[in-house]
Amino acid sequence: MINQLITRLKSFAADTRGSVSVEFVMVMPFLFWAYMATYVFFDGYRQSAVNLKAAYTISDLISRETDVITEDYISSMHSLMQLMTRTSSQVDLRITVIRWSQADNRYYVDWSTNRGYDFNLSDATIGDIEAKLPVMPDNERVILVETINTFVPLFNVGMDNKELENFVFTRPRFAPQVIYSAT
Repeated sequence: MINQLITRLKSFAADTRGSVSVEFVMVMPFLFWAYMATYVFFDGYRQSAVNLKAAYTISDLISRETDVITEDYISSMHSLMQLMTRTSSQVDLRITVIRWSQADNRYYVDWSTNRGYDFNLSDATIGDIEAKLPVMPDNERVILVETINTFVPLFNVGMDNKELENFVFTRPRFAPQVIYSAT
């Protein structure tokens, strides 16, 4: 009985009739999933890179500003960020100018404004991000641009929505400080 079963299994394994069709049916779902997953992962990487480049662009634009920054200017930077990222999800933007005081051995917030974030940074909340800030000389200022955008995968390949966060800082270029007016 066992010999007969082994003989039948060997003949079944050696039989190649219809194997291409069966293999195609077995492998095609995996190949299709792999193709979709490759597209989703590449699109996520592309979106992350685009968000970072847009944040650097906003930071660089503000660093070159010698006039007073207004609410309309910040709104236009938010619109520019949405235009550059070309995403359907909400883009949050927070711009803060931070100063280092050697005498007090701490960072201070000159001004902070946002579009979409829950709160602006202040002297009381700057400690939350202090570990991320650069080492600076006394009374030096940096422009901090923070962005958040949600990447929503186009296909369901097992990847959840991802929060893409950027944290970019730049020194003012043509003036010792960037001035902001909320009026």
